[in-house]
Amino acid sequence: MRQITKRFLKGQDFRTETEKFVKDENIKAGVIVCAVGSLEPLRLRMAGAKIVREWPGEFEITSITGTVSVNGNHIHMTASDVDGKVYGGHLKEGCIVRTTVEFVVLVFDYVEYKRVKDPETGFEELSF
Repeated sequence: MRQITKRFLKGQDFRTETEKFVKDENIKAGVIVCAVGSLEPLRLRMAGAKIVREWPGEFEITSITGTVSVNGNHIHMTASDVDGKVYGGHLKEGCIVRTTVEFVVLVFDYVEYKRVKDPETGFEELSF
């Protein structure tokens, strides 16, 4: 087991860069320990929804959790706006880093996560 820390920069797409980072580091099984930073705008998909919602403005990441792998990522995040309202859901492309995002992943070197279609849920679910 090992950790990898990455800093994403202003203007980068947080979701896209996360996927690139996982591939560049060849992470076969990992969990997100934390992410600290800001985004503008915020784009999330809520549980059970098929559409992606977008909120304009400045947001602080308040929590993040997820499994990451070169075979697919599943990331949930919450972020707060300037009034302290919190929004949460599945992280989607289009969340642009506003100042910085400090990102820490714990990597499991002897496991490989995969995503396999589950006939019961209809989603690609974690398999290892």
